[in-house]
Amino acid sequence: MYQALEQTRKKLASDAGRNEYKKRAGIEGTISQGVRRGSMRRSRYIGLEKTHLQEVATGAAINIVRAVNFLNGEKPAKTRVSRFARLAN
Repeated sequence: MYQALEQTRKKLASDAGRNEYKKRAGIEGTISQGVRRGSMRRSRYIGLEKTHLQEVATGAAINIVRAVNFLNGEKPAKTRVSRFARLAN
């Protein structure tokens, strides 16, 4: 387990690892927005087809909100820094 952790740390320390993590951070933000604004934790419908339709509708709604915010000149909020992390700076 220690070796796997060290290998992952080395990978994330490289430029390629940082770029890969940036993609993940963007995706995590999108999922978080879907959970907060939509109803992505639970489906209100039974069945894969209806659930898929709900997920597509939630994704479209997020895209519309982002487009409207972009057109209005609003920038996405900065990532919050924890109190502990602020002490390190």
